[in-house]
Amino acid sequence: MHIVRHHEFGAPSVLRLEEADTPVPGPGQVLIRTEAVGVNFAECQRRQGIPVGGPATLPGSPGGDVAGVVEQVGDGVDQVEVGDRVVTGVAHDGYAEYVVAQAGWLFAVPEGIDAGQATSLPIPGQTAYHVIVTAAKLQPGESVLITAAAGGIGHLLVQMARALGAGQIIAAARGAEKLAFAASLGADVTVDYGEDGWDEKVRAATGGRGVDVALETVGGDILTKSVNLTAQFGRTVVYGAAGGELPAIEVGDIFDNRIVMGFSMWGVMGEKPDVMAKGARELLDMVASGKVRPVVHAELPLKDAAAAHELMESRSQLGRVVLIP
Repeated sequence: MHIVRHHEFGAPSVLRLEEADTPVPGPGQVLIRTEAVGVNFAECQRRQGIPVGGPATLPGSPGGDVAGVVEQVGDGVDQVEVGDRVVTGVAHDGYAEYVVAQAGWLFAVPEGIDAGQATSLPIPGQTAYHVIVTAAKLQPGESVLITAAAGGIGHLLVQMARALGAGQIIAAARGAEKLAFAASLGADVTVDYGEDGWDEKVRAATGGRGVDVALETVGGDILTKSVNLTAQFGRTVVYGAAGGELPAIEVGDIFDNRIVMGFSMWGVMGEKPDVMAKGARELLDMVASGKVRPVVHAELPLKDAAAAHELMESRSQLGRVVLIP
């Protein structure tokens, strides 16, 4: 079979398509014939040697969100059968024609969505759900600021905020195309954080009060301003730093009864399996009902994994970037 690997850290060009033996599932595992692989920004970071969500090792083979058909089941697996369409997230060896995954982390692919869309469910979908529900605890009628609102997770957050009854959804991104995309998904207000004074536009949109919830994944000055844009008793959830910088939060900035919380999907997976199971059910319900619709920006052949990483790092995508074996 074909698999994408890298034998050094560096630019997207270090990714290589190689031949490998088809893996065999062990107890509690399944073998999936891959139909689509969703690319996550964390994989770009680990390719550079940055240990995000797990160690960055060599030789490396990126993980990802894998959708496909069950080809073989290991001992003790009774949740799925050969021929079932499933999707899951894997930590490594995900950019491949065949992937071994833990049976306990499989999602059934809902009717009406294709394999590319399904790749949004495991890591982006679960992250979005737990950021806005488990961590932020967004309540009906509350206002919410979502940064990177056109990305793989952000575009799901905009739709989830609408499904959860948010009173005002403010989407922040860079460029007119991304803002129009966020508006099409249900954002009430859009702001370009590439422009000076974007934070004052957010404050003005809330009548000077600030937002109840800020969901932030860019870092740097955008994180600092997002914290300062929350209202009394507002909550900021920080779930990434795509810009590479996590600034210190001044204690004085949170004296106005503000809460700043960091969020890691891996922590929920490891410590709260019951919360994970509940999130999976509710996420699937949102997708099945049409309240949340994953958007695929581009589908590229597996051999073009380097181009997929270049696209991710350009920050130009609207929704999901997918590889097709």
